[in-house]
Amino acid sequence: MMVKKQMGIWMDHSIAFLMEVEKNKVIETIVEIEVSPLETDYDSGKNEKLEYNKGIQFQSNFYKKIIDSIRNYQDVILFGPTEAKNELLNLLKGDYQFEKINIKVQNSDKMTAFEMHEFVIAYFK
Repeated sequence: MMVKKQMGIWMDHSIAFLMEVEKNKVIETIVEIEVSPLETDYDSGKNEKLEYNKGIQFQSNFYKKIIDSIRNYQDVILFGPTEAKNELLNLLKGDYQFEKINIKVQNSDKMTAFEMHEFVIAYFK
């Protein structure tokens, strides 16, 4: 019998806790947005568009790391307090590679690590 690979992801726009469920235990990996050190600019108006584009690139790289982590799972629950989970879901829906993965979204508040683990275990029972 093949065991279904299941993952819960609590996320906001800067950090994601990827929790693989294995035999009622959770194996956690953390993915954080990588932002380069801020550059000092005395005329910030000139570089506003550049800073915006950098921010978009950092967010895109963050989502890509999460997407790469869930390719081999059959069931995924995305949860957290911000719209980041819905943004990620929209990216996944646009990629045919994820059509066979059962991906659900659920709102939640900030949680402790214990609460996140309990939520994911209960969700997949």
